Amino acid sequence: MTASPKPRHVVVVGAGIFGTSTALHLARLGLDVTIINDGAPSNGASGRSLSWLNSARRADTAYHRLRLAGIDRYRTLAATRPETASWLRFGGGLTWDADDEANQIASMWQLEQDIGYDSLLLEPAEVGAVTPGIDGSAITPQGAIFNPGEGWVDLPSLIDLLLSEFRSRGGKLVQDAGRVRIVATGGRARGVVTAGGAPVEADAVVLAVGPATPCMLAEIGVDVPDATPISLLLKTKPIKTDLRAVLNTPRVAVRPTPDGALVLDSAWSEEEVVVNSDDTYTVHDKTVKGLLDEASAVLDGNPRLQLATYAVGPKPIPGDGEPVLGSVETVADLHVAFSHSGATLGLIVGELLAKEIASGNPHPMLATFRANRFG
Repeated sequence: MTASPKPRHVVVVGAGIFGTSTALHLARLGLDVTIINDGAPSNGASGRSLSWLNSARRADTAYHRLRLAGIDRYRTLAATRPETASWLRFGGGLTWDADDEANQIASMWQLEQDIGYDSLLLEPAEVGAVTPGIDGSAITPQGAIFNPGEGWVDLPSLIDLLLSEFRSRGGKLVQDAGRVRIVATGGRARGVVTAGGAPVEADAVVLAVGPATPCMLAEIGVDVPDATPISLLLKTKPIKTDLRAVLNTPRVAVRPTPDGALVLDSAWSEEEVVVNSDDTYTVHDKTVKGLLDEASAVLDGNPRLQLATYAVGPKPIPGDGEPVLGSVETVADLHVAFSHSGATLGLIVGELLAKEIASGNPHPMLATFRANRFG
């Protein structure tokens, strides 16, 4: 990638965390920015994310270092914006594995020790004294890893905060534009066309549409393998609990919410979602009940949990599991943000992409994540 002239007008497609963060950072750098979305902000994957801020089970790789930088930016936000206190928390993360030959808790703890990732290996009986709200009897004999520096964020609340500043800086948000098409001629991105046929010209385009990314890139000849599954996120009715950490257990992941409820997900429950021929989804009652029961079983006192709402839809994951970020080599002035770790990476990716776009110079932290690695 070689330096190119600084763009004046940038179109960002997508109003999830990647799109909104990138748009705001571009506006802070003095660029004219328009966000175009197919509905309301955070109506896609950002609205149904567990939003666990972590770099657990990661070796000392570029992805791990990027995630650490992402967590750092959240700590800066929490320290400088007191209004985030209800929806951005650092209560740690607690993880344990199933009691079988695949249990990796001891080796994962050693890996985290080796790379300096703050990590405690706890016996089941020790957990209650370190992080409250968990039923110690649910923890397998191999113990659990507690990562004190981890946390969680409510992404819709964060997106609202970012959009407020974005608008104050003159940024424009276009909602309900339908599915847009990237306009690329002469090897360059020239803007987009909305579903209604309205052209929006730009000097640069940022594609931040989550699970729709591979399909939209394929339309202009860019191949990015896709491993996107269907996600299911349950939200309970408010419940009295001392839980502060995010739980990642063999049968359920759990985190608190700003309004005193819990959100839950798991791999097995996602596999039980039925994708219908008309692209709608069926979620069986037994799946919902099973997930609520699994969450109750890991909480202190095993409270009865009641469903409030659930959200279902594609969860963005690139084919090799690693993020796809930055400029697209074969289409000048096109930039992409596509990753499973949207919550953890949201702030830092927006910052680095904006710097790269505004300066025309590649950012070294994005070097290994570009789409051209797929050839």
